[in-house]
Amino acid sequence: MKYDSRLSGVLHVLLHMAEMDGPVTSEKLAQVMGTNPVVVRRIMAGLREQGYVRSEKGHGGGWTIACDLSQVTLRDVYTALGCPSLLAIGHRTDNPECLVEQAVNASLDQAFREAETLLLSRLGDVTLAALSADFHQRLVARGATQAMEHKAS
Repeated sequence: MKYDSRLSGVLHVLLHMAEMDGPVTSEKLAQVMGTNPVVVRRIMAGLREQGYVRSEKGHGGGWTIACDLSQVTLRDVYTALGCPSLLAIGHRTDNPECLVEQAVNASLDQAFREAETLLLSRLGDVTLAALSADFHQRLVARGATQAMEHKAS
């Protein structure tokens, strides 16, 4: 089963960017996300349109955080990504006239809507600042030596 990990990847990148003192290039962000710089630029463009990041061209340029982390939720970032599919499962549509298929799909549709509503609500409850605070707590728990290693990566 193929998963869409853009939300997770972008959140990861945003937290790294929040720890940086200056702009971060698309190439460096691509390394963090394990993808191509072109993919990073495409993803970051949606975040820039919402005012979450900004980009600077030229030598010393790159991407920087342009928002207050306490004002941006995971749902905001999800929306900026174009609302990718939340669930990797679906239902059959081979025979739409089949009454069994209709009954199964109606039940699954209801369950999917409820699950998506709950997930979107939860994403709306968590801010980037809360993720950053969780990261910093984990960093402290792990120790200062590894904290410096993580910041360098």
